[in-house]
This record gives sequence, C-alpha cells and structure tokens, in this order.
Amino acid sequence: MPSAVEKELLDLERRYWQALQDGDDATALALTDDPCIVSGAQGVGSLDRKTMAGMLKQGRNWKLERFKIEPEDVKVKMIGDDLAVLAYTVHEELTVDGQPVKLQASDASTWVRRDGRWVCALHTEALVGDPFGRDRRETV
Repeated sequence: MPSAVEKELLDLERRYWQALQDGDDATALALTDDPCIVSGAQGVGSLDRKTMAGMLKQGRNWKLERFKIEPEDVKVKMIGDDLAVLAYTVHEELTVDGQPVKLQASDASTWVRRDGRWVCALHTEALVGDPFGRDRRETV
C-alpha cells in the first residue's frame, strides 16, 4: 500500500500533466524546480525558470489532448525524506502539427522538497518499443 507521501507525489505528477493539457503555465512552473533537467527523444537539457516559461508560452505545434498514467506500473522510491523518484507508464493522445498522435511512454521524475513543497527536478520520457530501436527509422 502506498504511503501518504507516495500518493502525494503521484497526485503532483498528475497535476503537472493536467496543467500541460489545460495550458496552465502557472501550475506547471510552480511544480518545476529551477533549473529542471529534462531528457527524452529531443535530447537532454537544463531549463531555468525563464526558459521553461518561454517554452510554455510560445505557440506550440502540439497539444496534449488526453493522458492516462497506468496505476499498475507506478513505482516510487523514497531516497530520503525530501527526495523521491517516481516512474510509470503513460498513454498520451496529442495533436502534433494538426495530426492526431497516440503513444505509450515510460516516464520518470525526480521530486525534491524545497521550503516545504515538492518540485520536479528531473523528468525523462522514453517511447515504449524495441529497446534497440529496431521499430524506428534511423535519424542522423
């Protein structure tokens, strides 16, 4: 049975996703550490608050329509009282460049408690598929 802190962290992760879906930049920024490290198909980056705010405010070529975090896949590891790692599978439905896209991804976030509130210090996303990339086309 998950602890109260584990439930709180999963709730915060869902709030973050909901903020992205709703275009609620203020909530997304409030849940983001400064800087926040991100890693995914586009590479690795460290985003300070100003950069993150700019990315959220600029016209996006994508919109998150729906998401579902698969509850049976959620894993939480408390590293200390103020540090935790959360990993899960997420189903995403998006509109990208005007076209519908559905995908399944494995995500992980590192949450740190600063001044009594949790913020996301690192987020990663990997598309589900062949671990050797044989189901994807080559990119250069």
